[in-house]
Amino acid sequence: MTDNAAPSAGPLVTGAEIARLAGVTRAAVSNWRRRHEDFPEPAGGAANSPLYALAEVQDWLDRQRKGQEVSPEVELWQAMRAVYGEQMVVGLAQVAAALAGEAGPELPEDIVTRVDELARTVPPVDLVNGLTERFMDSARRAGSDQVTPERVVRAVRHFAPQLPSDATVFDPACGIGVLLLSVAAGSRARCFGQEADPDSARFAQLRADLLGQSDVRVVAGDSLRADAWQDLKAHLVVCDPPAGVTEWGREELLLDSRWELGTPSKAEGELAWLQHAYAHTVPGGHVLMVMPASVAYRKAARRIRAELVRRGIVRQVIALPPGTATSHALPVHLWCLQRPEGQGGVDTQHTVRMVDLTDNNPDGDLDPRPDQIADVSLIELLDDTVDLTPGSHLRSRHRDYPAEYAALSKELEDSVRRLLALLPELAAGGGPGSLDAATTSVADLARAGLVAYDGPEPVSVSDQLDTDYLRGFLRSAANVRRSTTTSGTYRLDGRGSRIPRMGIEEQRRYGSAFRALAEFEEGMRKVDELSRRLAEVARDGLATGALMPRD
Repeated sequence: MTDNAAPSAGPLVTGAEIARLAGVTRAAVSNWRRRHEDFPEPAGGAANSPLYALAEVQDWLDRQRKGQEVSPEVELWQAMRAVYGEQMVVGLAQVAAALAGEAGPELPEDIVTRVDELARTVPPVDLVNGLTERFMDSARRAGSDQVTPERVVRAVRHFAPQLPSDATVFDPACGIGVLLLSVAAGSRARCFGQEADPDSARFAQLRADLLGQSDVRVVAGDSLRADAWQDLKAHLVVCDPPAGVTEWGREELLLDSRWELGTPSKAEGELAWLQHAYAHTVPGGHVLMVMPASVAYRKAARRIRAELVRRGIVRQVIALPPGTATSHALPVHLWCLQRPEGQGGVDTQHTVRMVDLTDNNPDGDLDPRPDQIADVSLIELLDDTVDLTPGSHLRSRHRDYPAEYAALSKELEDSVRRLLALLPELAAGGGPGSLDAATTSVADLARAGLVAYDGPEPVSVSDQLDTDYLRGFLRSAANVRRSTTTSGTYRLDGRGSRIPRMGIEEQRRYGSAFRALAEFEEGMRKVDELSRRLAEVARDGLATGALMPRD
């Protein structure tokens, strides 16, 4: 958290943090700021994101008794959760309809009473926004992809182009309208949306009406199978499409005119949504698509990616920080497209900008550093894979191959030297079968209380048994055969395994050798990975010209 406060201000909190302290929505905190003259003044931050002194906030909450009581907003939300459960969107739409004065399904009396009570002190738009915030927050905490996360919305707004005064904005999978209304906020754009879930579509329209955004029209329906806006051409199309959906209607839409870049496979529903969005752009119009990272490299989508590149449609691909999408920790991409204005639908663009923000904090700065950007030529992209993953292009642009090659070579040399030193000095033994005479089963050792199990591997719990000796013999070929079931499953702790009988000093001699071998094997695995990395750096360095053979 950054602030511009004086050092004496103490800990600072945001409006969202105050809301959590008091158990209310951020909209309620905004109301307090307007309605209560004694509400603490900002102690830092910016005009649109003020920060407050925590001590002053706590004192104010104590005076107002807002820190000890459950607020009416929280009581309403809890009552709605009890009635609607997982169908909260239905409740949101019904409450919004009641606030807008529309007739609809009758709300439970308890909820009607609470809504009426709040509406006397809280403007309807703030009440609906507060409920929307709570819904989005609960979806985020549950890891749901039911609504577009705030971080994704922020990223789309950041990279969206400047809209003309008469712009048209379209979202073909708008959900409850969060992305559509946020991108168009502050502009005079006409907004159009479509959403398959009728309750979500209804709530999006009602929320826009309560916000006073009269140029918003949202309809219910499946955009791919039943496009409600066939003649619409927009200056900007934004979309966070359903991910991983295979039943998107491919069979019935095989000959659809929207697939001008190629018919998507059943597994590539995201590219069906992309082409649907692109079909609704004016010449020069933009598309911002939230895409799973795998769409950038999956083999099935190669031909469509190639067309996007060849025609100069894809302008920028941004890999957003992990955690941007709340439903999973994997990075998501933002694909920025533009319909060419030239003849034949082909542009004269020569590069695609790749932006890799995967090392950034998801709540941090979205302006990329120079080392996070690469302008990649179309000819370079149009290879056998047409990989549009930003990281795969930036790694080769900003790597110091000579230094990396020298460092890896030195690390490999040191590792091999250490490995050779690990190898135990072994002398010739008595030959095959020399340790077969006197043995003890692991089952007997367990019954005698000499062995316990720490995870899958047995350990000694007696000073008369060496653990490394025990585990070393358990890994011998004979015991591996005894511990392997007829189905081919190997269990290291197989109680049928047997180990030789010998004194503790002799056990420790063998245990020391077995321990050294285990360390040697682990070191070999690391050397194998190190060797692979070294060969990769050498090969890529030679191929890019960053390295060259010595004379």
